[in-house]
Amino acid sequence: MSQAKEPRAFVPLGIAVLTVSDTRTPADDRSGDTLVQRLTEAGHRLADRAIVPDDVEAIRARVRAWIADPAVDAVITTGGTGFTGRDVTPEALEPLFEKRMDGFSAIFHQISFAKIGVSTIQSRATAGVAGATYIFCLPGSPGACRDGWDGILASQLDYRHMPCNFVEIMPRLDEHLRRKTG
Repeated sequence: MSQAKEPRAFVPLGIAVLTVSDTRTPADDRSGDTLVQRLTEAGHRLADRAIVPDDVEAIRARVRAWIADPAVDAVITTGGTGFTGRDVTPEALEPLFEKRMDGFSAIFHQISFAKIGVSTIQSRATAGVAGATYIFCLPGSPGACRDGWDGILASQLDYRHMPCNFVEIMPRLDEHLRRKTG
């Protein structure tokens, strides 16, 4: 006879939001606002927020600083995932990934396809783990941010989500860094 498990308590995470854009300002960053609203309404803490231009080194430097910050458990970026010459978010961040999260892109495209059809192919949404920090790269539209949060991140960043979630494996993300050799 199986026994029901005790309900889990919510575990708030520190989440940083990065908008990648040459044109957005704090006054008109609707995609960043969408992410901040959703993560705070879910009970998480906004660890930091920034806007950087579509520049590999600027993106990489901001995210590296957050990876090194113990108050940041996850980074969500918005913007720079398309195909234009200035879209460089995947190029900036994928080299930092210790582990790629290929399923994130697959599920994001599935959700997006249901809403915008084959136009989803124009996104290079990606995700991975670096320095025990989750990094999620979403397109730059508020709709894409809603889809990414509502369809994937809200449940995977919630310890209560069963059968599994990202929060429960967080203590083990850096095992390879702590493992002794020899």
